[in-house]
Amino acid sequence: MPTEPGIPGHDLRHHGDAEVRDDGSALVDLAVNVRADTPPVWLREHIAASLGSLAAYPDGRAARAAVAARHGLPVERVLLTAGAAEAFVLLARALKVRWPVVVHPQFTEPEAALRDAGHSVGRVLLRAADGFRLDPAAVPVEADLVVVGNPTNPTSVLHPADVLAGLARPGRTLVVDEAFMDAVPGEREALAGRTDVPGLVVLRSLTKTWGLAGLRIGYVLAAPETVAELERAQPLWPVSTPALAAAEACVAPRALAEAAHAAHRVAADRAHLVAGLGEFAGAGLRVAGPAEGPFVLVRLPDADAVRRRLRRLGFAVRRGDTFPGLDKEWLRLAVRDRGTSDAFLRALGRATAEAS
Repeated sequence: MPTEPGIPGHDLRHHGDAEVRDDGSALVDLAVNVRADTPPVWLREHIAASLGSLAAYPDGRAARAAVAARHGLPVERVLLTAGAAEAFVLLARALKVRWPVVVHPQFTEPEAALRDAGHSVGRVLLRAADGFRLDPAAVPVEADLVVVGNPTNPTSVLHPADVLAGLARPGRTLVVDEAFMDAVPGEREALAGRTDVPGLVVLRSLTKTWGLAGLRIGYVLAAPETVAELERAQPLWPVSTPALAAAEACVAPRALAEAAHAAHRVAADRAHLVAGLGEFAGAGLRVAGPAEGPFVLVRLPDADAVRRRLRRLGFAVRRGDTFPGLDKEWLRLAVRDRGTSDAFLRALGRATAEAS
């Protein structure tokens, strides 16, 4: 499990939405990890009802209290952000760190934000041969900021909570990105709500499960002094009134029950997709796993050419080579309903046949 300096060579600003912009807008989207058919009608109506309050400056107290209650925390441990991506920028700019380390492959914005803030970033590269599992011993003891996703985008690996908690050290900030944790049935292995892990910062997003990527809403869970430090780095009124309304609604009991049901449905749909992908083993396709998130990572010879053929056949998938630790043989596929997955698998059959 090699450790290396964060060196150029990967497009850290490339994300799945690039696959479905412009000429990709008409494609069936398996590139973006936002749950399909969202936001639900009741949530759209709730957000729309907030528009009558736009003349007033946003007041985040109710939403912050609702998030705190959802995780059993005092409000001083919660910071609302314009999506989880803003939280990475705040961490990079506000915290005084000497040697940040990012565990890859994972969402690339943490490293990009740290670089932009002038930090020299170390990388711990997880290996496919190890199932992209984390060996805590690979994380340098001297690292005073460690960033890891759980479940990790794009590998879909769910790391044990005790393994991640074991990375905590005096003087270290441990950032765990749980943007996709609510897509895991029972949110097992979650650290959100824990106050016994020193230096722990948990990031959550409400955009993936609820289809709110265009609204930008997420939050940070951390010690009060860390929250205060990050809050000082935020601009005034960073979260809009509609986003605050969405946050309050998405952590209500009704929404949590709906999200829990959706997590089980995603798990079943993922199993169906993985079983279908297994039919391509003869073509050299391998699924990283076991997958636990709402997406799967696959390795396929000539994957970049297959991705281009899939576009001609009407499907957008996420290229893998922009993630440190991966190359052009990797693709990430969002989990969709069975009908969509079946249509995709037929297209994949045509694309791989053309390759051979």
